[in-house]
Amino acid sequence: MSLFAIILTVIAAFFAMEFVAWSSHKYIMHGWGWGWHRDHHEPHDNVFEKNDLYGVVGAAMSISMFAVGSPLVMGASAWEPGTWIGLGILFYGIVYTLIHDGLVHQRYFRWVPKRGYAKRLVQAHKLHHATIGKEGGVSFGFVIARDPAVLKQELKAQREAGIAVVRDALG
Repeated sequence: MSLFAIILTVIAAFFAMEFVAWSSHKYIMHGWGWGWHRDHHEPHDNVFEKNDLYGVVGAAMSISMFAVGSPLVMGASAWEPGTWIGLGILFYGIVYTLIHDGLVHQRYFRWVPKRGYAKRLVQAHKLHHATIGKEGGVSFGFVIARDPAVLKQELKAQREAGIAVVRDALG
């Protein structure tokens, strides 16, 4: 593969992972996979959550793609793009960990952004946590954050329609 194709593949895999994360968060974590995700939405004092197992799943996806792309593992049937897709998934996992676990949930460092896109990310994810239970909700992505004012309106409509139970703090 040319350097241009490699870079393009890594970038495409990175951005594709936001769609994978959004859809798995909405339909798996808030669906049949709620058993692993529930403790992430409930107060606790544990260092780890069952929800962290989803990070292990993401790591397995990356490792699998590295293996598929490796001649040491796959021999002559190695598929080179697999290596670069695996790298894009890895980069997404690092960014996800820094933004979601670090910035939003402050598991690794304490900093509350006062403006800009970082503030928008925090607000959008806090609005995701405004619902009680797995039903309804907004902002299922992790790196792309929609306008918090729009998300608040969506939550209000969900509450009024009986789709979601919204915490009182949102009003």
